[in-house]
Amino acid sequence: MLVPVGDDEAMDRQPYDCPVATEADRPVTELGEFLRSRRDRLSPDDAGVSSYGRRRVPGLRREELAQLAGVSVTYLTRLEQGQSQNASDSVIDALARALRLDADERAHLFALARPTPVKRPRPSRPETAKPGAEQLLHAMGDVPAVLLGRFNDILAWNRSGHRLLAGHLDYDAPAYEEERPNQMKLLFLDEHTRDLYADWADEAALAVASLRFVAARFADDRRLAELVGNLSMNSAEFARLWAGYDVRLCTSGSKRFRHPEVGQLTLGYEVLHLPEGNGQRILTHTAEPGSDSSAALRLLTA
Repeated sequence: MLVPVGDDEAMDRQPYDCPVATEADRPVTELGEFLRSRRDRLSPDDAGVSSYGRRRVPGLRREELAQLAGVSVTYLTRLEQGQSQNASDSVIDALARALRLDADERAHLFALARPTPVKRPRPSRPETAKPGAEQLLHAMGDVPAVLLGRFNDILAWNRSGHRLLAGHLDYDAPAYEEERPNQMKLLFLDEHTRDLYADWADEAALAVASLRFVAARFADDRRLAELVGNLSMNSAEFARLWAGYDVRLCTSGSKRFRHPEVGQLTLGYEVLHLPEGNGQRILTHTAEPGSDSSAALRLLTA
């Protein structure tokens, strides 16, 4: 069923026989890449669309998504190409419903579709740990905790966090910008960190999906471009996951560790975002009381 289209979309409508850019002709935009990746994973049967003719795409065609969302193919093409930046909330909602996006993907779609000026990547100001957040880390004592920057630079950690996640690194490294570890680089490029996670493939996929979510808010930040470029050049696994365009806001869950000092650990984690909204957050780890992991964690942090 078609949904109503706002006046801003109507202005972009063209006669049905007007030329429409093909998939190959479309310039690459973040919004276009995201919409195409979501179309590719949704089959016509799943979407309730009757399939016809020889299919050259793995999922929905652009015209099929346009029909499901109640917009013209021309308008959807212009939206993907960044030529129409006035999409109403109703149209974005309709696209999200048609593509069956979850809450994180829907939020990401809204972030990409908001009209923003095209900018060259700008240099980042060096991030610093908020004094109150760093004080909180150290007050946690035996709770392993790490303060992460918007692109996963480790800005600070307490002794327990350092022992759990990166005991092979200098404890003072986060205090110096040129030596500061980056959680994404450690995960993909550091063998110690790779061995630490019993479910490394799941951890890596979640980390990249989370970075994708953040990237929509800081798309013009040169630090992001440098990080993605570095990881793509040095890790084929990162490049594959980044191209997959999965999106997820990571807030809580559990992780299994193979720690070199205390062996197997299963720990719950919580991500506490700072109220300033600058992308910094505190990552904490805890064990179920009375469990073997709790005993191992006490031994590690003693």
